[in-house]
Amino acid sequence: MLVCNQSSTDPGMASNNTNNRKRVFYVKYLADPSFAERLGVRGDVVLEKLEEGASDADAASVLAAAHVYQVGASRDELPVRFHVGPDLLKRTPNLLIASSNGAGFDPIDVAACTAAGVIVVNQSGGNARSVAEHVIGMMLVLSKRITEADRALRRGNVSDRNAYIGTEVLGRTLGIVGLGNTGAQVAKLSSALGLRVLASDPFVDAAAMTKHSAEKVTLDELLRRSDFVSINCPLNAETRGMIGAAQFAMMRPGSIFITAARGFIHDEHALAQALAEKRIAAAGLDVWAKEPPAANHPLLAFDNVLASPHTAGVTNEARRNMGLIAAEQILAALDGRRPPRLINPEVWPRYAARFERAFGFAPESA
Repeated sequence: MLVCNQSSTDPGMASNNTNNRKRVFYVKYLADPSFAERLGVRGDVVLEKLEEGASDADAASVLAAAHVYQVGASRDELPVRFHVGPDLLKRTPNLLIASSNGAGFDPIDVAACTAAGVIVVNQSGGNARSVAEHVIGMMLVLSKRITEADRALRRGNVSDRNAYIGTEVLGRTLGIVGLGNTGAQVAKLSSALGLRVLASDPFVDAAAMTKHSAEKVTLDELLRRSDFVSINCPLNAETRGMIGAAQFAMMRPGSIFITAARGFIHDEHALAQALAEKRIAAAGLDVWAKEPPAANHPLLAFDNVLASPHTAGVTNEARRNMGLIAAEQILAALDGRRPPRLINPEVWPRYAARFERAFGFAPESA
């Protein structure tokens, strides 16, 4: 991992006292025009675009001068050479801030950024309502078996409509794994539909869960008691592979699995096995190990799988919200304030020293 020299003569962090222009760049596209519009009101901020196919030579000057990288594309949409890791950090010696587009930050190596004195921020909460509505939509469609009926009807083989009897959600139990911004919205909408809500989250205590009309339980208890299981936690070392064959085996017969979190939290092969053996009734999947999944992906062969290509948070409202949040947070950081959605707070002292060398004034203390 790259470790920047702290010396004031370090060419990798030259003083910008004579030129306080703050340079922000992005690759491919922005989440919403609101990001550029908000930055555009500031005469001291320069926003530059790099095409994903730009040669290393063409990209070199932008990367070398950049203070902020707004990562707008998702993990599999963004060329690996533009993922924020040791390699890119070597080409961006003045970089201070890596900002993800949404709540997730898959293309950003947080440990490498911390070692380089770069803060990482996300836009958590910006698309929470949109994702929660998507989860509820999947839950209703799957419980009413709308997808199965639709596909059968299009094939012209509906001989008995009673073969597609659904169930109401009223009085049933929803288990939410991760009661953060999105999970809390899912709980709110579910309670309004008359569902009982269980939640598993090591970072939220029982009293806080009660405020969201949720009962705090362990993950195992949640899986055993729930009619619907919704994954709404972040992907990290603790959650990667968290839902596998053993967890699907704990779920109730007839239960429905839904995830709009991140690929790799659940084991896709184990889920396919659980569906094939009819140990669970259906699945709603918005996230995948490879995005988008191939058309011949085994899970797409099931009529009782409702699939979307990581679009739960892709709404006009969410995109504008995230664009504004990202811009406001970047401007606050460039003005020396501590951003509210800081992923690696332990880097602040080192970052502050690099910030002062770049702009000639110190940011606020940690």
